[in-house]
Amino acid sequence: MEFALLNGEIIERSEAKVDVEDRGYQFGDGVYEVIRIYNGKMFTIDEHLKRFVKSADSIGISIPFTSLQLLEMLEELLIKNKLETGNIYMQVTRGISPRNHLFPTGNVEPTLVAYTIKGVRPLDSLKSGVKAILTEDLRWLRCDIKSLNLLGNLLAKQKASEEGCFEAIQHRGQDVTEGSSSNIFIVKDGSVITHESNNLILKGITKDVILELCTKNNIQVQERTFSLAELEEAEEVFLSSTTAEVMPIIEIDGKKIRAGVPGPINKKLQELFEKEIEKQCGLLVDKV
Repeated sequence: MEFALLNGEIIERSEAKVDVEDRGYQFGDGVYEVIRIYNGKMFTIDEHLKRFVKSADSIGISIPFTSLQLLEMLEELLIKNKLETGNIYMQVTRGISPRNHLFPTGNVEPTLVAYTIKGVRPLDSLKSGVKAILTEDLRWLRCDIKSLNLLGNLLAKQKASEEGCFEAIQHRGQDVTEGSSSNIFIVKDGSVITHESNNLILKGITKDVILELCTKNNIQVQERTFSLAELEEAEEVFLSSTTAEVMPIIEIDGKKIRAGVPGPINKKLQELFEKEIEKQCGLLVDKV
């Protein structure tokens, strides 16, 4: 039996249902988080909760629980579902209200949902690398909000899949922004470069961990916009996300990067990232 969290109560997942007039369903009026689980423990949970609250605040949703209460409920959910490796998906919407583009007035309580997903680390891809395509970034201008409105991301990811690739690298004109579900990094002259955290990209939790690891280990870092030309000429390219960790990109639009093998800085960061996981969540049985 699996369990889910619905508005502060942990119930059987099959019973966790929301109304058809929930604004998340009708308008995508809400925000979400995905939290990685290793050895039954939540990785970078404080950072995820802070971003969750910040995203909700950005669209005027007041989460009806404190961060400590959310943490306690998620921990209980993990224990109930006996999850060792996988993810927690959590979202909050503005609540249930008759369909109207305007925010509802009166006492409308937000809807909070969370559930667990089993899943192993993508070790084969982490070792060998993945392929990507380029696509124009057609999304709105508040990508820093982890909104439920993901249609642009879905279309990009689907296009990549149909072309036999793992990810779509998005760009606005000549400037690279981010992947459809990841942040993008290049290595140039030994320096790790990634888009600055502004409204055009999501401020990735894994991205921030990588940048901190670079700083602590004397790997040069630049947070700035980089161009398609720089991407094409990069010594290494990799992506990061909660579920993909530090993933090498070895081919873009059919052109191989580094003859199609992961680079040394990418491998070093994978090693450092695994140590950070072990620091927070305990020893990993399988490693890259």
